[in-house]
Amino acid sequence: MAAIQPVQNRPPVDLAAAAPAPKPAPETKPPAPAADTVQISSAGQAALHQSLSTPAHEAAETLAQTTKEAAGGDSQARAKLAREEAASKA
Repeated sequence: MAAIQPVQNRPPVDLAAAAPAPKPAPETKPPAPAADTVQISSAGQAALHQSLSTPAHEAAETLAQTTKEAAGGDSQARAKLAREEAASKA
């Protein structure tokens, strides 16, 4: 059997100094949301453009132009003439 060896007294070890300093975690940014891509046909673009510009165009046209368009079958022109007639009677 081996003999028991006496414990040698050593100075205490500073564990904080002996351990390497932790590296700061790199800043992580949340991923940017995915951008959806939409392709609109030229006919769709024309319809969109017309629907966005129609109210301003209808408001700026003359009574003669509106009457001409209504006679040609333009339902918006007919509705505008009906509104104007109702407003003038009120």
